[in-house]
Amino acid sequence: MIGPGFVFICLFIVIFGISYLYFSTRNKERLALIEKGADASIFIRGKRERTAPIWKILILNLALLLMGIGLGIIVAGFLSENLNVGKEVAFPGSIFLLAGVALFIGYNITKNIDKEMD
Repeated sequence: MIGPGFVFICLFIVIFGISYLYFSTRNKERLALIEKGADASIFIRGKRERTAPIWKILILNLALLLMGIGLGIIVAGFLSENLNVGKEVAFPGSIFLLAGVALFIGYNITKNIDKEMD
């Protein structure tokens, strides 16, 4: 059997490898752009002037997710009691379905907020 130490070492190696590839590739791309004469200001991530604060978007999506989960539990209770759907099917299915719908609605609302800010 593989011990937990081996798993953590492999996890560390994978994280290190991914971060190394990311930073080395980014550095090579930047050097190539600088050699071609690109302006250095493209590397600075400036704030867009009129964007919604990130905390508002997170709270909106979290609130919609929790409402979707709550509505999923209510729908699952209705399905299992009135329509004789098995609880082991009704609860996970309706919770995941309505949580996904809530996140999709949150995505669309966030997209509309960004369009209004621009």
